[in-house]
Amino acid sequence: MTDPIDANDAKQSIDLQAGVADVLSLIEQEREKEIITRRFGLYDRRETLEQIGELLGITRERVRQLEKAILVRLKLAAEEGKTEAVSSIERVFVRTLSEMGRVARVQDLADLLYGRATNQQERSHVAFIATLAPGLTVVDENDNYHHAIAIADYGDEKKIRSHIDSIVKTIKEHGQPMSLDQLHDALSYEHPDHVRALASVSKQLAHLKDSWGLAKWPTVNPKNIRDKIYVILAENKKPLHFSDIAKAIKASSFKRKDVTTQAIHNELIKDKRFVLIGRGIYALDNWGYSKGTVSDIIASVLKDAKEPLHRDEIVKRVLKSRQVKETTILLNLQSKPQFKRVAKATYTLDLG
Repeated sequence: MTDPIDANDAKQSIDLQAGVADVLSLIEQEREKEIITRRFGLYDRRETLEQIGELLGITRERVRQLEKAILVRLKLAAEEGKTEAVSSIERVFVRTLSEMGRVARVQDLADLLYGRATNQQERSHVAFIATLAPGLTVVDENDNYHHAIAIADYGDEKKIRSHIDSIVKTIKEHGQPMSLDQLHDALSYEHPDHVRALASVSKQLAHLKDSWGLAKWPTVNPKNIRDKIYVILAENKKPLHFSDIAKAIKASSFKRKDVTTQAIHNELIKDKRFVLIGRGIYALDNWGYSKGTVSDIIASVLKDAKEPLHRDEIVKRVLKSRQVKETTILLNLQSKPQFKRVAKATYTLDLG
């Protein structure tokens, strides 16, 4: 991959506001300008067909017809090179999108072009010019896709959506989060960056670090404290003290991470996914740990063994699932009536 585009250079080479004004100057009728500026939200918030119709005293359908006719004329003018603004801005868009993986959400593209977080009006300018540029494809926003722009050589809107759908399908079939490299290996794209770019347009997907999964999966899109605890334990792949879990959450890249140690401890106690295996130390139940007291674990070890065991072997097996002192295990073994000594330092489970 080439070096990332310099956002300042990109901004200096285009003036979106002037470009939009240049395009609008091609529209002679004031009513038609009103329709386009309000539909795209070029100077204020975006308005619906109904809102514009009420303002202009025409039907919703008439507004739609006029909008379509105006855009056809503007696109034709752009294709014929009658507006240099669209041509010059398009070149910058294409160059920037090439660095971003050929497709990007409108917000991400606008932010990179401006070198900062953009407002809705600035993003509307980007989307408007992209709609007219013959070398670009616009993906309209709906329940499944974010508003996005792609290089037209990469495909029309239908093809780009099918690419995105194939990524979603691959992750669904895998059943758990996948890294970009895994997705790249499973699909036929030139570079993992292309996979990342397409995946970022889907509203059905979310990611955490290099892991992509369904937005409803807490492992890639943790929304509450319990989900964040789960992610921290899963990432560390070992049991942790609740205070260490709290520190890890505060040091993480989670959106909301200002939580108290007590709140962490409370959630650990409530959730069945987390198993207390030592004093303040918790593990995930899917690691094979089960809830219960030390004596419960001893009973489970003897039951599974189906034969008497020496106390050293009992201690060894209990310590695989509990981080406790050896003396704690021995005290439970010697003091609980369900454990019967059958030989020197050898015990069995008293089922009577």
